[in-house]
Amino acid sequence: MGEIIEFASNGGTDQGYLATPGEGGAGPGVIVIQEWWGLVDHIKGVCDRLAHEGFVALAPDLYHGKATSEPDEATKLMMTLNMEQAAKDMSGAVDELLQRSSTATVGVIGFCMGGGLALLLATQRPDVVGACVPFYGVIPPGGPSPDWAAMAASLQGHYAENDDFAGPKAVAELDEKLKALGKDVDFHLYPGTEHAFFNDDRPEVYNAEAAAAAWARSVTFLNAKLGF
Repeated sequence: MGEIIEFASNGGTDQGYLATPGEGGAGPGVIVIQEWWGLVDHIKGVCDRLAHEGFVALAPDLYHGKATSEPDEATKLMMTLNMEQAAKDMSGAVDELLQRSSTATVGVIGFCMGGGLALLLATQRPDVVGACVPFYGVIPPGGPSPDWAAMAASLQGHYAENDDFAGPKAVAELDEKLKALGKDVDFHLYPGTEHAFFNDDRPEVYNAEAAAAAWARSVTFLNAKLGF
């Protein structure tokens, strides 16, 4: 359903996976941010599923052609990710998507590392990011310091009960911080689930029931907030 495209970004070009409803169909735009594995088939599949729901979905390739299925290599790729460059890549993807979107604002959905980056993007592009959906993503200790006050997007988060990276404590702290700033926040914690419970390419952690519930909530939320 989708294809790899090139788009202008920060004076150069980047690549990403674009999926549209039908052949070049229009719809509200949603940026999809990868896990630490890279722009793998699972992330492309999320774009395809969003297109099936009527959205135009674009996943920028933040690793610039690199991807892996090995945790050690994924750790290296994530640790060497230049956050300043990633922010520019994501912003370029937003600008590209706005040219294809049927709405004046776009959504962003991200997974694991991409969930944290989705939150970051919402604070960096409050002018056009109207909805943010992080899956088991938080800003890690020592990571960038987002300007939460600047975020204008409505936020719906999906988190696992058994998660050492983005567990209930981290979620509760972020929820309290954002609500104190008057932000529109709705976090969901899925009992008995592990980190990456939405990733059906990882049967050891995939939870079909929780994944289906999270997906249905996400689609409804994006439709509501982007005015579809």
